[in-house]
Amino acid sequence: MSSDDTWIGDAQPYLAPRREGERDAWSSEAAARGRRGTQRLLAAEEVDPPAAVRDFFGIGPEEKAVVRRRLILLDGKPIELADSYYPVHVARGTQLARAGKIRGGAVTLLASMGFTPEDSPLEDVAAKIASPSQCESLGLQPGAPVLVLTRFTRSIAGEPVEVSVMTMTRHLRYRQRKEAS
Repeated sequence: MSSDDTWIGDAQPYLAPRREGERDAWSSEAAARGRRGTQRLLAAEEVDPPAAVRDFFGIGPEEKAVVRRRLILLDGKPIELADSYYPVHVARGTQLARAGKIRGGAVTLLASMGFTPEDSPLEDVAAKIASPSQCESLGLQPGAPVLVLTRFTRSIAGEPVEVSVMTMTRHLRYRQRKEAS
């Protein structure tokens, strides 16, 4: 996606459980623009999570988290690496911890387990130089810049349930919402 695209993303569809038969949020968003959005699951496993994930989940250095690693494609071309982390006590023994597509996506599964995501998670955006493995996965030249969006999501009851780290090659444009005070 080039920086002159007028694609304005909205996180809300990615936080809402899908209805029976409804496409995943990425496929729907791309299709609405006449494009084809797909994803490929690269791994689903228990790992030592990064410090920011550990801190958000409130887990110690010896504790693991479940991660689902995905390659996000637009019209067949890689544009993003998405790693979604879940606390082990939430994910172990569920589809989150197994390789394979989750009907309705992770958000729908979490909601069915009583962990409906909040409407306004914290998002952190940073720019960095892509690592060699990111360059390889995303088809970038060495030294290419990427955006890293990290979304920290709690359930509506306030429990930390997901941290998604999205490393992307595309331009981001946000629309802010003003809430009544």
